[in-house]
Amino acid sequence: MTLLIKNVQLVGQSGKMQPKSDIFISGDKISALGDFSSKGADETIDGQGAYASPGFIDINTDSDHYLTLFDDPAQEDFLKQGVTTIIGGQCGSSLAPLLYGSLESIRKWTDIDKMNVGWNSLKEYLKILDSRHLGVNFGTMIGHSTIRRSIIGESQRILTKNEIKVFEGTLRRALSEGGFGLSTGLGYIHGKNTPYQEIKTLVKTVKSFGGVYATHLRKGGEELNDSVDETIKISQETGVKTIISHFMPHFGEEDGYEKALEKFDALPGNRDFNFDIYPFDSTIVPLYTLLPEWAQRENLETMNALIQDEWQRSKILKELPSIQADGLIVSKAAKNEAVVGQSMDNLKSIYGTKDARQALLQLMITTKLRAVIFHKNINKKLIRKAILNKRSIISSNASSSLDRGTDKAIKSERSISTFTEFLSLVENESLMPLDEAIKKITTVPAKKFGIKGRGEIKEGNFADITIFREGKIKFVIVNGKVAVRNGDFQNISAGKILRHGDV
Repeated sequence: MTLLIKNVQLVGQSGKMQPKSDIFISGDKISALGDFSSKGADETIDGQGAYASPGFIDINTDSDHYLTLFDDPAQEDFLKQGVTTIIGGQCGSSLAPLLYGSLESIRKWTDIDKMNVGWNSLKEYLKILDSRHLGVNFGTMIGHSTIRRSIIGESQRILTKNEIKVFEGTLRRALSEGGFGLSTGLGYIHGKNTPYQEIKTLVKTVKSFGGVYATHLRKGGEELNDSVDETIKISQETGVKTIISHFMPHFGEEDGYEKALEKFDALPGNRDFNFDIYPFDSTIVPLYTLLPEWAQRENLETMNALIQDEWQRSKILKELPSIQADGLIVSKAAKNEAVVGQSMDNLKSIYGTKDARQALLQLMITTKLRAVIFHKNINKKLIRKAILNKRSIISSNASSSLDRGTDKAIKSERSISTFTEFLSLVENESLMPLDEAIKKITTVPAKKFGIKGRGEIKEGNFADITIFREGKIKFVIVNGKVAVRNGDFQNISAGKILRHGDV
């Protein structure tokens, strides 16, 4: 099968922006670049002078956390915004390896009872995904909390020497089977008390495989820079490729955030250190993360017991954040669909109270903390400054999902328009040169994660290509197949399962 893309302007290349060109594709690879006006092919696309970029790479996604890799294998939401490759297993939670077949580490995001697990090792998991025929290319990090909970359960104690050895062996095997690195969720219950030395020991193993260390920071607020310093120290002491996940400027920590950006600027030029960011002002978080820190203990059962206890509940109520009318919307609530899509104002009406804290507490009780919310808690003015930082990479930190699913959920703007919003900012507001912007979502992440044969349009590379004009996606080609045509998904699932080190 051959495909000819005519009359496009190549962007995101290693050299200067190229003049208009044609792209000849044979099978799943780019065969040649040049002027092929007299050449024929099985299929021809006229780009009409639009931009042609390498397929976008989203390095921080949640389709595994929400299990939509299984009920929405096409991953249409990503494809329609030009994304051809996604990386999962972030924030300390991955779907493999599972020592005992449990998905406990993702139940903060979704209902794990709907999934029958048929794998333990990463190798087995990726083999099953191979049979799912995903619409995008997919690779995964290895979740720190996933392995840690398999070893010691819900305890948050320090690991013994023997347990560290078991952890290292499990991690080493997963990395050898194609894992792209290790992720930690140090801001979540099962990661926040992890000793620095444990992380450093495991990260050394990641470094030996040429993998990436990605971290959801331990603390925010006044302690934000302590968490940033901890991550920089890991990077410095181990030399591992490092990235801070969804490093967003939250309200109340703006001064610390700007200081952190200055620290990133001051890092040596050869330090492989980045952070990812999205161009919107809401986070998507498990409901329990709004509990006071002292109440975020052990697991959902323990936390639910606390909010059911009359004395503890009154103490929790006083310390809950005060949420503005439009500051919270329920995105998903397993087995409590009536509250999905409700804002804080609506919740106050539903629960018959004028007090936002009381409504928030009642939501926690009603859903038994098994809900995910949109929380508008980001300083939008600082987002652009962060995007312009040379160490930033654009990612969605979101999932693709079907509009017709068994679970009612509200899609976030990040799920459907992170990359098109970024392109619009770049093209309409001259945020940065287009070539530089495209590299942030193609070449840079491909190099960072060692994704071979992708991230650049050149002969011999896989034919992952996104064609766009004025921030709108026209065509998306995945491994030589046209998955999006004139903005419409073509029910083509041509993605491949990526394994670190493979071509």
